[in-house]
Amino acid sequence: MPDTPQPRRTRTPGLALTRWLFAPATDPVPRQQAVAAAFLRILLGLMWLYNVAWKRPPDFGEDTNTGLYKFTAFAVNDPVLPPYSWIVEHAVLPNIEVFGWGVLISETVLAVLLLTGAWVRPAALLGIAQSLAIGLSVAYGPHEWPWAYWLMIGGHVVILFSSAGRAFAVDAVRSRTGSARSLGLVWGAVAVIAGAVTVAGTAGDDPLDPRGYILGSADPSVSLGAYNLLGGLVLLVAGALVLVATLGRIAILGWMAAVVGVGAALSLYAQIGFSDPSLGGTATSAAFLLSVAVVAVTVAAAPGRASPSPRD
Repeated sequence: MPDTPQPRRTRTPGLALTRWLFAPATDPVPRQQAVAAAFLRILLGLMWLYNVAWKRPPDFGEDTNTGLYKFTAFAVNDPVLPPYSWIVEHAVLPNIEVFGWGVLISETVLAVLLLTGAWVRPAALLGIAQSLAIGLSVAYGPHEWPWAYWLMIGGHVVILFSSAGRAFAVDAVRSRTGSARSLGLVWGAVAVIAGAVTVAGTAGDDPLDPRGYILGSADPSVSLGAYNLLGGLVLLVAGALVLVATLGRIAILGWMAAVVGVGAALSLYAQIGFSDPSLGGTATSAAFLLSVAVVAVTVAAAPGRASPSPRD
């Protein structure tokens, strides 16, 4: 009896594209290419991390014509694309409180995912969209350089189609092409050092000073946020928990570090612009703490892979 022909399975292009988008960005490439892509990813993450600080609720600069409101209004005063200018004038600016929170959340997500190398491709796609929106708003504004926004878009396009999650990234742990150990050790050490520097820099100050001690500089536009003495201690504790969790493969300590990081970040979001932040921080501080939390969760969820992988 002849075999009954089996129906041919068809792949849905949209489903395949979605799977590719959310899969770890760890396609096999030469090591130097993976490192270069990771360098660009981290560089873009630092850019978003620094710039998220001046998106301040609740009015995002509407009352004083500063901050996000001022730069968004460039789309109307110095239009790049008239239809986009109309949308900004009639929908965005009148609802800047809602729009501002969308920008704050989007850029925080970009900073956290790109710095930690988690879900790199969706982050890159979001970065393309956000860079395009910023360019359409401010590219023709005073003292702006339109090519800066083309380069921002291009950088995220490169990340989207690269293996930027193969080196020093959560994506590498997700795909088991890398271990959580190096990630946990580096991030834990950075958080501990940042906390220690803050504690030393705020010694003798009001431990709840809302201004905080800035970890970075406006000149190269790089910062890990601002923290008072209490904020520095929180950062120090979170980093120490990540280090011990990584070295001892103690998952519970990783989860504790994540709780500390997320709790501290949420406290900042609840206070910035509404009252004096108890940790003396900014939205950049919150994004950095969330990044530490993402790494802590990765370490906690992969205790068996905390030792170096032969494929690293």
